[in-house]
Amino acid sequence: MSHSPACTTAHTPRRGRWNWRSLRVRLLLASLAWIALGIAGIWYSATRLFAKHVEQNYHDELQVHVRELGRLVRIEPDGTIRLDRPLSDPRFAVPDGGFYWQVSLDGYPPLRSASLTHGELDTSIAHDSSIHHHVESGPTGPTITYGFVRKAKGVGDVHYVIATDERILDDIIARFDHELRLWLGLLAALLGTTGVVYVAVGLRPLDRLGAASARLREGSAARLEGTYPTEIAPLVSDLNVFIEHSQGAVERARLEAGNLAHSLRTPLAVMTDEAERLSHDPATQAAGATLLEQSRIMVQQIEYQLARARATASARRPGTVSRIGKVLPPLVSAMQRLHRDTAFSVAMSEQTDLALPVDPVDLSELLAILLDNAGKWAARKVFVAVEQRGTATGSLLVVRILDDGPGLTPEQIAQAFEIGSRFDPAMAGSGLGLAIARDIAGAYGLDLALSPRSDAPSGLEARVEIPVPGDTD
Repeated sequence: MSHSPACTTAHTPRRGRWNWRSLRVRLLLASLAWIALGIAGIWYSATRLFAKHVEQNYHDELQVHVRELGRLVRIEPDGTIRLDRPLSDPRFAVPDGGFYWQVSLDGYPPLRSASLTHGELDTSIAHDSSIHHHVESGPTGPTITYGFVRKAKGVGDVHYVIATDERILDDIIARFDHELRLWLGLLAALLGTTGVVYVAVGLRPLDRLGAASARLREGSAARLEGTYPTEIAPLVSDLNVFIEHSQGAVERARLEAGNLAHSLRTPLAVMTDEAERLSHDPATQAAGATLLEQSRIMVQQIEYQLARARATASARRPGTVSRIGKVLPPLVSAMQRLHRDTAFSVAMSEQTDLALPVDPVDLSELLAILLDNAGKWAARKVFVAVEQRGTATGSLLVVRILDDGPGLTPEQIAQAFEIGSRFDPAMAGSGLGLAIARDIAGAYGLDLALSPRSDAPSGLEARVEIPVPGDTD
């Protein structure tokens, strides 16, 4: 028993429900992307439309007020500027309130609104009879300014100017934008929550299918059970048909393998007897020896190929499962009777009695081969340790079989799993055991290795690592 080019298969790592390759994550990200795009489009369009609307209203209102100012102003012959009545908008009377007007005549003191307590408006915008507007620097910051010029008889040009702080317009737009962001954020949260619920509820049948598949894999069910939506039900039905067909095919293959072995044993026994008879006759001794050797090779190949076919067929059967606690004790008891001079002991806890994805017959044969080899070569004791180990890709059940025999050289270790390998011709055996064990392990994706014992000066360790199936998320 040695550290061999063992049967190593990469185990698929468990993946959670919300990992980056999950269908849930893909659907949720797609829905969130569309929600974000829609919310952003609504915010951009609404703020632009509202800003344009408010700006247009303000500009229209200022044009109305500047024309109203032109109608209300009276120019006396002495150049005095008078206002028949206040403007209709009371905001022009609030000191530094942001709404201002001014009427000026070259060479005379200007007339200002009550709100314009300091500074003055730029009259250069009023340079002809048409109404013009610009954003200018006003008494309390940038202002939207409108103005025009009208000639007065005998006194010259009269400049009419009206202005409003740009910050008032900006504040209105900012308040709208703040409230819009608040409501759109709430809408986005509600839509996102709806998306999560939609994805979780919509994919729940796949969760049930995964749980049913796990029960099938662990051997607690013989088929996929449960009621599924019309989109999934045909798939489940087809899988159940396939499972039943596979189980039937495995049973037929095992039966045919047994029948083939039985039908070949009788002719081989006759050939072997005849070869032995010929080998005892000096005239046919050489031919008899050749027939005996070829018969032995035929028996080896038949036993090896039948074991390999049986293991391969079992490994492909859905729902194949066994428990080490049921398989190992009877084997150890049988080996104790077979190797009476060797003491067998087992260290195993209830936590290690797990459901394993291996056919019980094949697991029994694999462990029996390793135990038998250990019993043949042990000086006095064989120790079996069963433990569970966690890895980056899942969990493993490790079965270690240690003997206190003479061990093997590195060269013998490299040949241990070859068909017909026998390191002591006097020792009973066909040289097929480890080769069959290797193929059983390979069929199920188990790690099988033999190595020198690290805790003793001599002896070997046979190690089988079996992946423990976990719940599928």
